Amino acid sequence: MTVLTPTAAWQEMLDGNRRFVAGEPRHPNQNVEKRHELADGQNPMATLFGCADSRLAAEIIFDKGLGDLFVVRNAGQVIGESIVGSLEYAVEVLQVPLIVVLAHDSCGAVRAAIDGTAIDAAPLPPHIWKLIAPIIPAARKVLAANGGTTPDDIDAEQVGREHLRNTVANLLQSSELISDAVAEGRLGIVGANYRLSEGTAVPVITVGIDTGSTDDLADQEGSK
Repeated sequence: MTVLTPTAAWQEMLDGNRRFVAGEPRHPNQNVEKRHELADGQNPMATLFGCADSRLAAEIIFDKGLGDLFVVRNAGQVIGESIVGSLEYAVEVLQVPLIVVLAHDSCGAVRAAIDGTAIDAAPLPPHIWKLIAPIIPAARKVLAANGGTTPDDIDAEQVGREHLRNTVANLLQSSELISDAVAEGRLGIVGANYRLSEGTAVPVITVGIDTGSTDDLADQEGSK
């Protein structure tokens, strides 16, 4: 069994995404033999925690196959107990070296959170409101930073990136197990934004990743 470092695992993800963008996917590990091989256990190379949007099919975006990714998703990639528990399972039991938190542009959950900042916002069903509530602080921060007063003044892409950074920070704060794994150097976390029209997964924040050894990090969105 090959054990990847966090940086090497992220490079594997970047390489797969590059093939997807170029229209040259290899479709690895999608045959009958691999299916049979995995019947008795799994050894994923990474965990992906992403938005549940239908356009974010993890194995397709990163050109991976059966057994390659442990995938956890909900609308807006919002941290919750079941999410943290699933990610802890991947880190502690499956020993994955990498967690990718994947956001995207034109996110409906982000849009709903932005609209929810309006004083006269229409009420949402309670479960939807509970889900998007953690995104609202990011919307309010962007609104205040830009000197706006209404949801129309809020840049949704800025909110998405701010929420992505908050999600990574909340994950580290919520889980001692995960933060310890990062501190020990056996786990890296990448918060990336998926650009729908281009197909690229661009890092916004990295933790525990050697950026000098990862070639595509020059395109990092940072705090734009």
